[in-house]
Formats: sequence, C-alpha cells, structure tokens
Amino acid sequence: MDLKLQDKSALISGSTRGIGFATAALLAAEGARVIVNGRTEAAVKEALDRIRAATPKAKLDGFAGDLSAAGPTAELVRRFPAVDILVNNLGIFERKVFEEIDDAEWQRFFDINVMSGVRLSRAYLAGMKQRNWGRVVFISSESGIQIPDNMIHYGMTKTAQLAISRGLAETCVGTNVTVNAVLPGPTLSDGNKAGIAKRSAGKPFPEFEKEFFEKVRPSSLLKRYATVEEVASMVAYVCSPLSSATNGAALRVDGGVVRACF
Repeated sequence: MDLKLQDKSALISGSTRGIGFATAALLAAEGARVIVNGRTEAAVKEALDRIRAATPKAKLDGFAGDLSAAGPTAELVRRFPAVDILVNNLGIFERKVFEEIDDAEWQRFFDINVMSGVRLSRAYLAGMKQRNWGRVVFISSESGIQIPDNMIHYGMTKTAQLAISRGLAETCVGTNVTVNAVLPGPTLSDGNKAGIAKRSAGKPFPEFEKEFFEKVRPSSLLKRYATVEEVASMVAYVCSPLSSATNGAALRVDGGVVRACF
C-alpha cells in the first residue's frame, strides 16, 4: 500500500533501535524524509547506515541528543524548525518494586517518557496547525491501561501520554492535524530482548515465551511477542494521509492483552 508520504518530513524521537527504529525505517521506505534521533552520534550513524542499506534512496537526517532535556530539544528545533510528522517514541521501562522507587526515579521516568513528548509537541504542533496538516503520535503502551504492579512508575507515564494525546487532539478540531496514541503490548524490542535474557534463567526463548503468556499476560490472544515491525506498521498508517479520519484515538497493537472491545 502506498501511504502517500513522499512529500512529508518526519521526526521520530529515540529512533536508533526498537519500535522507533522500525518506524523510522518504514517511513523512509515509504518516501518520507526522516530525522533519526538517538543520544550519541555513534548510535545515530549506525541507525542511518542500517536504513540506507535497506533503502538506498532514503532521505535521512540525524540528530544526536537527549530529548528528555530542554537544551538538546531546543537545539533540535533550531536545526529542524518544522516537521509534518512527529512520533514521540522516546521512552524507558524498568521492573521495580514500588517501595524501592525513589523520587529521583519517578522524576526521571516522567522527564523521559512524558516531558520529551510535551516539549516536542509544543514546538511543532502550532506549525502543523498553521499549515493545516500534521500528524502527532505518542507511543504509549497497554501498561497505560493495565498498570503492571512491578512497573507502576512506567505505567503512570504511559497513562499520562494517553491524556496528553487526547487533550492535544481536542485542540486540533476542524483541522487536518491529528494526534493519536499507539499502545503496543509485549514486543520484542531490543530493551525487551535484553530483559528476557536476564529473566529467562537459561531457558530457551520459546519456553520462556510460552510461560510468559501463560502466567504474566494470560489474556493475550496473540500468545507471542509482537515484532517491532508489526507495531511500526500501525504507527506508519497513523502518520499517513490515509488515516485522516482517525483522531484522538488510543490504538492498541497489544495482541489482545487488554480485555476490551473498544
């Protein structure tokens, strides 16, 4: 399917790996000019090289900087003052007992997972409205609906993203600018792969995966981890002109983990 992205520019925060990278690669393959972001020049260069290897004619830019902080965000906006598509993907997660999460950790999660998207949206949304076209997407999580008891600080940030995305969509009424959230479920991102390696206690991955979906996510209908490419397909559609009637939505790519029909 042609997503009609050839004349669009896109920024994906935290896009050197995982869902962010898969989204950047797919948007580039669809013809968008993509700004890849990571914390280091080396990570950004590696991601750009990987995308170019798959899509030699990809139109790419890179920005190295920690977008959880105001300073690097201001520098990014100075270099790239306007984009058509903003994907707020930057995020971290950690399994931790509630009583062991101190104030600094709560603040760190909020700054990275929430404030990065707030600042970028504030910087770019006005221009989208002025040009009467734009897409803002927040990568939230099914954990924003079903808060995990071992990642309460993470779940809090993902719920916050849902509130922000819906609120921003309300400010775009009557325009061709949309703001939506995409909610992945258990996904084989780089971060999750590393976590699985630590938690599997030497079990083969198929055995660990089967046990995980029997005991930890028993409501899953998919009964396996999604790939980052499967999530990116939903994100790319929401970024495209084809999704013009979808606004203010929380779109689940959760494999049916959330037991709801809406």
